[in-house]
Amino acid sequence: MSDHENEYVPQLHTVSIASHILTYYEDEINDGEAEIEMQNPEESVEIFLPDGNVQPTPAKERITTPYMTKYERARILGARALQISMNAPVMVELDGESDPYLIALKELRGKKIPFVIRRYLPDGSYEDWRVEELIAD
Repeated sequence: MSDHENEYVPQLHTVSIASHILTYYEDEINDGEAEIEMQNPEESVEIFLPDGNVQPTPAKERITTPYMTKYERARILGARALQISMNAPVMVELDGESDPYLIALKELRGKKIPFVIRRYLPDGSYEDWRVEELIAD
C-alpha cells in the first residue's frame, strides 16, 4: 500500500450546455452543485440565444406606436441631464437655465435630443426611433 492511495484526486465532470461543452473539476465548484451534477449527469441545460442576424425594422414597416412612453421619457431626460451636467454640448439656446434637467426638458420639447430609442419586439427584432420622430406630450 503506497502513500498515494489515500490522496484525493478531483473528478472531471462535463456538462453539455446548448451545444457548448463546459468542463470543470469537482473541487472548483460548491459541494451542493457537485451533488446535483452527479445525481443527474445525463441532463443538459438548454439556453436560448437569439440569432446574430437580427435586423432592425425599416422605418416604413414600423408597428410600434409613435408616442414616447413615460419610461422612455424618464430614461431620455435622465441620461441627457447627466450628459449636460458633464459638460456635453447643449442643443438649444439657454435663457438663464442652469439646471441640467430643465435644459434636457427644453431640448426634448424642441426635439433636439440626439438619441435613438431601440424598441425590442417579441420575435427578437427591433425598431429604432429617433427622439425627434416620437410624439412626446
